[in-house]
Amino acid sequence: MKVTGEHIFKGTPKQVWDLFRDTDVMAAALPGTKNMEAVGENEYEAVMNVRVGPVAGEFSGTLVLSNEDYPKSYTLTVEGRGKPGFLKGTGDINLIYQGENSTLMEYGGDVQIGGKLAGVGQRLIDTVSKSIISQAFDTLDEVLAERTAAEEEGREAEYRKASEKDYAAAVAKDIVGGFLSAPWMKWLLGVFIVLIIVLILIISLT
Repeated sequence: MKVTGEHIFKGTPKQVWDLFRDTDVMAAALPGTKNMEAVGENEYEAVMNVRVGPVAGEFSGTLVLSNEDYPKSYTLTVEGRGKPGFLKGTGDINLIYQGENSTLMEYGGDVQIGGKLAGVGQRLIDTVSKSIISQAFDTLDEVLAERTAAEEEGREAEYRKASEKDYAAAVAKDIVGGFLSAPWMKWLLGVFIVLIIVLILIISLT
């Protein structure tokens, strides 16, 4: 499965780089994360609960960073395993300064999925993955803004952990939206609406 995208952060490449190395921040940004800690200079371990459609369970895995070019780019390798299945992935992250305290993050890589997760369907996995990434970026945007404000005001930054309930609701909304956007579903809805109109006309004429 290919995973690609980009996001603009309101901060410098250094600030964004440091943000992604803060295990407390990353754990708070990913709902369902039970634990995340550094076990080496560029290696992290994490435990989190994952739900993709009808498949749910706990994952434990490692994240390894390599090919670092501070604060511009690095490679991220991920391996995770749990009752729902397993995943392995490698991706490249690039941080490009846009000027005016703005940094573009570009990411792209390949992910292999096996076990029960692989049985839920590529479309559902894509939708859930994009939803998780989008929500994580929204949380990180808030954290970065709070860090900047706290630094300017000379106080400790305060972080709000992402709500699993809100996360689940947003993922469900994205899944339904993707389902309804499918061409065959639009055709089916069109036929259904026509049938309803015909039934109304029949009833009104009888």
